[in-house]
Amino acid sequence: MIIDGVGMRCVDVADAAGLADALTRNRAYMAPFEPRRDEAFYTEAGQRARIEALLEDHEGGRLVPYLLVEEAGGTPIGMMNLGSIALGPFRSGGVGYWVDQAWNGKGVATAALLEVCRIARDELGLHRVEAGTLVDNTASQRVLAKAGFEQIGLAPKYLHINGAWRDHRLFQRLLHDDPPM
Repeated sequence: MIIDGVGMRCVDVADAAGLADALTRNRAYMAPFEPRRDEAFYTEAGQRARIEALLEDHEGGRLVPYLLVEEAGGTPIGMMNLGSIALGPFRSGGVGYWVDQAWNGKGVATAALLEVCRIARDELGLHRVEAGTLVDNTASQRVLAKAGFEQIGLAPKYLHINGAWRDHRLFQRLLHDDPPM
């Protein structure tokens, strides 16, 4: 459990239907923060294909895809992905996340992000974790600040979000100063 009533675990193909439901339920809420998606993305088959691709990247050591679930019933309420994992002297990864609108403001994203940073440091030996938010996404910026991230820059036209190239604030959290493993 990461926070009262919410657990975090690696996503599984069996989660496709629940994840499709959660994404459909939050579609309008998340639209300003997401790339435009085709209709197949919001189906069980679309999520099954997406999860299979995520798990393939996980097996390759490039991504760790976590599902946030209500402890009672196991309903998906969000995701937290640690991706772009680079080892060697860089030892870094990037994090992306979303939380069901009904669970916003309850500390779920912060608790999950803190746990992902712990895993990145203690289990993967990463030195840093980075994240980017839309310039006006102050809620996500508060989550990052509460989890110990600091702003390190601005990336103009960084990601294609909701139909346009959007500027992003870049953040990082240094996890330790030990030499690479």
